[in-house]
Amino acid sequence: MNTSIKNNLFRTLLFTPANHARRVSKALSLDADAVILDLEDAVANSEKVVARMDAIAAIKSTSRSKIYVRVNALDTQWTLGDLQAVVGPGLYGVVLPKVQRPEEIEMVDWLLANLEREQGLNIGSIDLLPIIETAKGFSNLNKIFLEHRYRSSNQYQRVKRFTFGAGDFCNDVGMLWTSSERELDVVRNACIVTARAANLEPPIDTVWIHLKDHEGLESSVVRSLNLGFQGRLCIHPDQVSITNQVFTPSADEVLRAKKIVDSFLEAEKKGLAAIQVDGMFVDYPILYKAQKILAIHQAISINSR
Repeated sequence: MNTSIKNNLFRTLLFTPANHARRVSKALSLDADAVILDLEDAVANSEKVVARMDAIAAIKSTSRSKIYVRVNALDTQWTLGDLQAVVGPGLYGVVLPKVQRPEEIEMVDWLLANLEREQGLNIGSIDLLPIIETAKGFSNLNKIFLEHRYRSSNQYQRVKRFTFGAGDFCNDVGMLWTSSERELDVVRNACIVTARAANLEPPIDTVWIHLKDHEGLESSVVRSLNLGFQGRLCIHPDQVSITNQVFTPSADEVLRAKKIVDSFLEAEKKGLAAIQVDGMFVDYPILYKAQKILAIHQAISINSR
């Protein structure tokens, strides 16, 4: 079982309107693992073209944050202009909304490769983060991420993870998005299983829209963690610290994981693969879980430096 965790683990990706300088500055000052400059839903149609210049200014700032830009969906008039404007040095990735077919990823991958070439960047250096947020996208999860497998190039992997957008999904299918979120279980479970089957990183879960309900946020984030997501999309600065804390292994969890790994590896030298650690049965699956906790802890420590 693959238990490796990349150093670019994302617990929190914080949205901010690209055309609101104060909010952008605030977002870039926080401990979010990445900031998403939004050119889509948070920007009025009349401001979308001008907002590109604001996004460029933020990308060129001295911030150490990983910066994504959410461009407008491919069925709009703005996508190509968005990509042409923002691709360049300092951009970490592009968030592509409302992905429904593998051909859409292939198209944007091709565009990004050509823009990278024009900008003197390494081909494949710009990350692509698709959002699944329609019934068609959900129905095509396997086609998009399993059957597709990024046929356009064997030299790089543009898509390393994807995310789920509950707001647009619920609107698309006519579903009531309740505070319990039980209605989202089927989609969330499918995202987790598909990502694993496609050998992608764990996906990023949707936003929490009840901004004043911090207890509800924490409960929702714990549920995401337990399901297997690596992080959450955030839409308010107050959500960052709560979400980071939930997705960060506690000191006790790290110590326990280290004890399990050390004890098991020592037993394995003696030919044993099933032991007890503090009264808990430990075999290879439990070992792999403990190793994953330690890998997450290490990745977070590296990112925090």
